[in-house]
Amino acid sequence: MLKKKNYNLLIGTNNKGKLREIRALLPKNIKTFSPQDFKLRSPKENGKTFKENSYLKAKFFSKKTKMICLADDSGLEIDKLNKSPGIYSARWGGKKNNFNLAISRVYKKLNLIDKNWKKKKIKCRFVCSLTLYWPNKKPVNRIGKIVGYISPFRKGKNGFGYDPIFIPKGKKKTFGEMKPRDKYNIDHRIRAFKKIKKFF
Repeated sequence: MLKKKNYNLLIGTNNKGKLREIRALLPKNIKTFSPQDFKLRSPKENGKTFKENSYLKAKFFSKKTKMICLADDSGLEIDKLNKSPGIYSARWGGKKNNFNLAISRVYKKLNLIDKNWKKKKIKCRFVCSLTLYWPNKKPVNRIGKIVGYISPFRKGKNGFGYDPIFIPKGKKKTFGEMKPRDKYNIDHRIRAFKKIKKFF
């Protein structure tokens, strides 16, 4: 556990949206840094699961900076697409991680499988794996999930990634339509963080 009154933490992501959301979850006594502060690029993500990729990133950035690192790997699983894009969620947006392109790709694949999919509830889930890595201690990993459905149309300009097409179960708005605070209170990242926060 990290019981110091104040301490530094590296958030192991170069994704501005993830960086913003993770910072919003952390206690105020933590001073955060990003890989960009050290001019570090993200390592190649060659894991086969969200857990493996979050561990890979946390270990890489911790070793490079000698700092405690909290790293995230997350994505969208769509049942009708055999849980794709999954760990390849960002890569569906091409080299520049263009999520407009990624969302178009989701719609295109759903249309190929079922032309009437927009009239149905297409079950999906967001998954987040958080790994907390210390330079000289055993790492900790926790996973959070939220189930929902694919919106037949893009809605909202808030959030990032696939937020404009994800409708949480029991809600009417997409993550993209929700106020950031409302999203943060229920999403996959906060669910993973609640399981790991006792180590802060």
